Amino acid sequence: MSARTKAATAPTATAATKATKATKAVKSMKAGKLAKTASGPSRRRGPAPAAPPRREAEPARREAYHHGALREALIEATEALLAERGAEGFSLREVARRSGVSPAAPAHHFGDAEGLLTAVATLAFDGLAAALHAGNERGGSDPVARLREQGLGYVGFALRYPGRFGLMFRTGPGGARRDEGLERSARAAFSVLEEGVRLLLRVPPSLPLSPPQWQALLATWSVVHGFAHLALAGQFDKPFEQAGEGALPPECSGATGAAGARRGREALLHEVLAPLLDQQLRGLLQARAAGHVSGAPDAPGTPGMPRGPATSGSR
Repeated sequence: MSARTKAATAPTATAATKATKATKAVKSMKAGKLAKTASGPSRRRGPAPAAPPRREAEPARREAYHHGALREALIEATEALLAERGAEGFSLREVARRSGVSPAAPAHHFGDAEGLLTAVATLAFDGLAAALHAGNERGGSDPVARLREQGLGYVGFALRYPGRFGLMFRTGPGGARRDEGLERSARAAFSVLEEGVRLLLRVPPSLPLSPPQWQALLATWSVVHGFAHLALAGQFDKPFEQAGEGALPPECSGATGAAGARRGREALLHEVLAPLLDQQLRGLLQARAAGHVSGAPDAPGTPGMPRGPATSGSR
């Protein structure tokens, strides 16, 4: 190639080289802008928000309920809520919240709030019947001892399950629904007490109770039922505090904290209620011996049957 040709070609090559460089520069600038656009806004907004914490315990808890524990959990939460707030403060939504389930979940087992309360009341009567039967076992063959232990079992049940006890005799708005299962359990519990009074008064199951015998039965029931309500209301706490340390039974010594207070109160009730029931029940024996609560007085000289007029406390 001649010198003139080289001279003519050189500018052309230089121009092409410059154009190629310019094209690369433009591409590089565009790539930089795209990268800046993609990363810029996140830098301006700061770090990305943290992901919400995973709730692993709740699904596991609900999964357990699906395997049969939901009914028991709802009943347990209902009892606790009733003990804290009474029937007036009962809320199906609050029971569901304490059980860790949705407000609609209880309906699958109980239908509505009244159905749940009815189930708890039915269980309460079943538990009371068991407590009365246990009293019979402790009392043995002595009619007075059997009824006395029934009374202690009655009050002890109320102290252990105040939520259930407060609901058992409440029906209608804010309470249980009267249904066959509830009525059956209530009759079964009452029949244990009735059988104890029949044994004391020597009235066979085949005979109806006379009006005086019904009065004896209702009087016995009223004593333990009223005693239980007074104890739950704390009405026996202050009298014993005022009576001084000597009035306390030995079981109460050193009782501290919630468990100690409960143990002490049950011991106090045992010390007061047991002799009270003994006095009332032996008065019924006197009334029976005199013929005031039976068809005819006992024959003279019947072992263990005191003779003479009934005391004023037994009328």
